[in-house]
Amino acid sequence: MTLRVMGVDPGLTRCGLAVVDIEPNRRSTLVAVGVVGTPADQLLDRRLLVISDAVDEWLDTHAPDVLAVERVFSQLNVSTVMGTAQASGVVMVAAARRGIPVALHTPTEVKAAVTGNGQSDKVAVTKMVTKILRLEMAPKPADAADALALAITHAWRQGVAANRTSASGGTATAAQRIWAEAEAKARRRR
Repeated sequence: MTLRVMGVDPGLTRCGLAVVDIEPNRRSTLVAVGVVGTPADQLLDRRLLVISDAVDEWLDTHAPDVLAVERVFSQLNVSTVMGTAQASGVVMVAAARRGIPVALHTPTEVKAAVTGNGQSDKVAVTKMVTKILRLEMAPKPADAADALALAITHAWRQGVAANRTSASGGTATAAQRIWAEAEAKARRRR
């Protein structure tokens, strides 16, 4: 059965949105990708409303099985973290209203899942997303590629979870095995 995942790279200035269908054999197909943006000089409540309206439309149009959102993590710029957290909250509430489960993934987990290296840069992530989805052109801006990577990561996580009992990694890809290791390290740190 095909899993439809909506990935969200939250942000106030640019919020990446993507929907991917992933078959049991891990073949991934792009359904939709885009970015909703708000100007920095707009009032916060208006910015959040724009994001909320866009996410509502995407959820209603594409009816994903699950939502994958980038986990907010501490950065040096507190105002950026706050805006990202606020945008994430709006997105998660929209999914909760529809009974759609939400999964959170760290940037390191996402990079490891799609590139095999949790320290990869945005260029490497975009290149692999383009290859995985068999796209003719790379998705732009980076927020769109990141949203696609989140959706792929979540679906591949399901495959990793199913194959963890095998000492050799079962049928998990090398990238999925590295992602599982990154996930285990993240859990140990909590």
